[in-house]
Amino acid sequence: MTIETLAPDCMSVASVGDAPREFASWQRVLQRLLSKAPALYDKLTTAGLTEAIRTAHEQAQDVDLTIQTGSGRHQLLIRPVFGPAGDVHAVRLWLGPAAERVPVLRPAVGAIWDLGTQTIQQPSGITRLSGSAAEQYVPRMSIAELFHRLSSFDRHAQVLDLLYEPKPGDRMQFDTTVVSGFGRPAQWRITIRARDDERTRGAWWLIEDVTSENVPPAWPTLERIGLREAHRRAGTHLAVLQLEYTSISHWLTDPAPWIRWDYLFRPVDVFHPDDRSRLAELADRLRSGDSAGVTLRLLNYGGGYTPTSLLLYPYPGYSSRQLAIAQLVRVADDVPLLETHRQVVEPRQRSAPIGYDDQLRHWLAGRMKSNPAC
Repeated sequence: MTIETLAPDCMSVASVGDAPREFASWQRVLQRLLSKAPALYDKLTTAGLTEAIRTAHEQAQDVDLTIQTGSGRHQLLIRPVFGPAGDVHAVRLWLGPAAERVPVLRPAVGAIWDLGTQTIQQPSGITRLSGSAAEQYVPRMSIAELFHRLSSFDRHAQVLDLLYEPKPGDRMQFDTTVVSGFGRPAQWRITIRARDDERTRGAWWLIEDVTSENVPPAWPTLERIGLREAHRRAGTHLAVLQLEYTSISHWLTDPAPWIRWDYLFRPVDVFHPDDRSRLAELADRLRSGDSAGVTLRLLNYGGGYTPTSLLLYPYPGYSSRQLAIAQLVRVADDVPLLETHRQVVEPRQRSAPIGYDDQLRHWLAGRMKSNPAC
């Protein structure tokens, strides 16, 4: 059993084995499991289990207990799951006969969405999850980068609603297929709780690796593949923008090849500093239902900025109305593109790096190797 501890004074079941439990009461789930083992049910109390779980959570340490029952010795093992700041985002509990072989725990890590920086903070332990290569690891990534790796996922708006308007009590859980470009797709279970307190304005995450040979990966629908291919052939580039925070939240089509939007220290750096206020000022106009056009300077893979024309439309159904759909068209022709025969990741106009260039080079090399025709 995996018990998430993503918000203060909250504990609920994220998973039992490979099955999701979507914030079920851990006491009820555990009692149902114990009822199948009467000898344990007589020896373990809810108070005793609560104390053991809180010890693992609050002291961030393993708990190993031996329990003598009428049917022999049993073991209670509790293991914490850590986030990027060393906090415990979940505890994993195993209970069974002492003579039984303890199954190998699937990898799991905690992550933090920080609204101020608009990044997902992740520990290096995330590289143990299937679909996550050590060479690609960065301590912070944008939500657009995560979305770009998810296949057959259609809850982007719900995730963005929770992340950009964090309200304590809001939560969600979903399973998704992760495509890394290096080997078989993986499956992750992501559990999220919104937070707005002294520790975090954003959300805490729990990411579990639930990849299984018995579960076929989910693939994009024919409709989605067809639409993407149509946009690719037409040279159309569409993105979801977060106007208030001036960042790209999600690509609806293939990313525009002249824009460096990934592997950045700060997602807002995709827009020129002097142009960000112009983008934010369009929110009121879009809120009224109108469209808007603007030409802004967007970061390119040479380290400079490319004038780009944006035609923005309101994003339907978003509660705070800060999201917009943008069609992006390159204005200048003499700019570095993300091409297969060269890697333009060398800043020309900057004295300091603005992103994780080594990881970007590795990603580009792997993508071109796996798909030389891209």
